[in-house]
Amino acid sequence: MSWHDYQLGNTISKTTEDIRLWESEKGIVEIDRDTLGIPLKLDDKERGYVFHGQGKLLLDTIVETEEGAIGDPVEKPLNKPFLMLGDREETQQHLTEVSEEDLTRMGYENKQALKDAAEDLFNRFFKNGRTYSRHRFSEDRGVIFAFQNQNDKLEILVAKGPKFVYTAKDIVFVSNRNKVVLKRPEEVVCSGNGKSVIIKKGRSVIIKK
Repeated sequence: MSWHDYQLGNTISKTTEDIRLWESEKGIVEIDRDTLGIPLKLDDKERGYVFHGQGKLLLDTIVETEEGAIGDPVEKPLNKPFLMLGDREETQQHLTEVSEEDLTRMGYENKQALKDAAEDLFNRFFKNGRTYSRHRFSEDRGVIFAFQNQNDKLEILVAKGPKFVYTAKDIVFVSNRNKVVLKRPEEVVCSGNGKSVIIKKGRSVIIKK
C-alpha cells in the first residue's frame, strides 16, 4: 500500500491533556496539552496524525558491552510538526476543537497555514518511496513517527511494543528486548544473549562473551 492511499483530513483539533503516544522500557514519545493535530486517513478512517505543539522524545540508544557503554541517549524536544502513523483510537478521546488563539500561539495565521505545514511534512514522508501495509497499522498496533530535526530532515521511529527501530543522521538503532544493534559511521555494535560484537571502522572484529 503506497502513500497514495493516505490522505490528510480537514479537521483540526488540539489535545485536552498531556498524552503519551508510545512507551516502552527504552523510550517514550509524549506531547503536551494544547498540541495541534490534523488526522491522517486511510479508507476514511483515522490512522494517524500530524501534530504540532510541545513534547519530547526519549530513547535509550546505549549498548552495554564488556568494553563499556557505547552510544548516547536520544533526548529531543518535539517543537516542530511531526507525523505519527498508526491506529491510535485512544488519541481521539483526548482531542477537542481549536480556536484562533490556539493557532496564533503556535505561529499560524489561520487554519490553512497549519494545513500547509502538515501537507509539506505529509508529502516529504510519503513521497520518498516509503510503503507500508494495512496489516501493520491496524492489526498489530505498530506505529511510525517521522520527526523533523534542526535541518528539517526526517528522523524515523518504527515501534511495536518493546521493539523499535530508530534512524537519524549518523545512527541506526534496533532494539528487540535484550537484543540491540547500534550502527554509527565509526562502528557497528551488536549485543544480546550475553555476547557483544564490536566492528570498528578500519579495525578487527571484537567479540566478547
